[in-house]
Amino acid sequence: MARIKLAYIGGGSTRGPGTMASFIDQGENFNGSEVALIDLNAERLALVKLLAEKMARAKGLDLTITATTDRRAGLADCDAVLTSYRPGGFEARYQDEIIPLRHGVIGQETQGPGGFFMALRSIHAMQQIIADMEQVCPKAILFNYTNPVNIVAEAVTHHSAIQAYSFCEGPLIFTAPVVRAAGLDPDKAETTMVGLNHGCWSIRHTYDGADLIPLLAEAYERQLRDPSVNRGRLRLLELAVTMGSVPAGYFQYYYFKEEILAELQAKPTTRAQDILAAVPDYWQHYREQAVSDNPQLDPGRSRGGIHELELAIDVMDAIFNDRDEVWPVNLPNQGALAGFPDDLVVEVFCRFNRAGAHRLPQEQLPTPVRGLVKMLGEYQALTAEAAWCGTRREAIQALASNPLCFSLAKATAIYDEMAAAHKANLPARLLPSV
Repeated sequence: MARIKLAYIGGGSTRGPGTMASFIDQGENFNGSEVALIDLNAERLALVKLLAEKMARAKGLDLTITATTDRRAGLADCDAVLTSYRPGGFEARYQDEIIPLRHGVIGQETQGPGGFFMALRSIHAMQQIIADMEQVCPKAILFNYTNPVNIVAEAVTHHSAIQAYSFCEGPLIFTAPVVRAAGLDPDKAETTMVGLNHGCWSIRHTYDGADLIPLLAEAYERQLRDPSVNRGRLRLLELAVTMGSVPAGYFQYYYFKEEILAELQAKPTTRAQDILAAVPDYWQHYREQAVSDNPQLDPGRSRGGIHELELAIDVMDAIFNDRDEVWPVNLPNQGALAGFPDDLVVEVFCRFNRAGAHRLPQEQLPTPVRGLVKMLGEYQALTAEAAWCGTRREAIQALASNPLCFSLAKATAIYDEMAAAHKANLPARLLPSV
């Protein structure tokens, strides 16, 4: 049982209570540990701290929960740092979504221009976090959950000696919607998905021990003739069947670009607006539960559900308690995924123990899907470098290389409008000249 000090940057976010529920669910593996909640909003930090203390006490755990708006003080002498933050909040995400749509380009949290500007903001904040870690906890391990996970990881691993792992549940959960779309039982499906974060495909896929793809093909042909079937379900099935591999759902934005763009432009609200409308109820629910001696989070009224960032907690347990477990992670390839540069951050499975991550060699991605993933990998590397130390010129080069843009004029116009909208959360070197 490891006694650690964990600093959680983003601890006052809407996902904060669910993340603390994840940690407390495994609390016996960390009994005697301290969690330092760090955020900008003292009032929300206090509420998450109170919830966490009560959840830990109800479970009989010896955990110390602290809260601070002083990041460097919270980071001091940490063993682990968990990062999950959103510079500019959901209001910034709204700009990420709506501005590209005005230019006829998909606006999305991690894809296209939306994901690009989320990366610029996230990496700008991460540079300051890394600088603090290098000063006050240089031996701490960074467990990053900040989106876009792959681009943030790409920047950190090329510019800091801090040991860093970045996470997303995607490879563990992307199969279920595809299998359910076929009317099958997700519990009977087994897949291995690798590639990039939000850009992975299955290299192995079985159902009850048999090949999954023919079953998906049968379901697709059957549902294609049913006008009542949801179009989103059909897209997932069509993509899996055509490519012969189970996709991350985000690939719909590339393979059905025009169709999804039209849907987003016709929708009266963006995803960010939908979330913003729900945020007051999240905090109301958290306040209601904070008066209880045994808070119980409602999945329907908690941002992301009641167990958030759980994969990072699993890997912390595997490392600090030497579990020798296999989990998906984003880290430099170093030969794990054939056909991709050694220094490119990829999403693969690793075995984790006290010595860290041990990459498990993976098969090549299927030929029909490899080209787009490689293109996204090049975009990822360009964006990470532009965000960390580039200028407007390098940033526009990176954005223009994104497959959802592919127009220099459009990329330039979108860039300048979005950079102006996000100037409060960007370094001066990336802003348009006045």
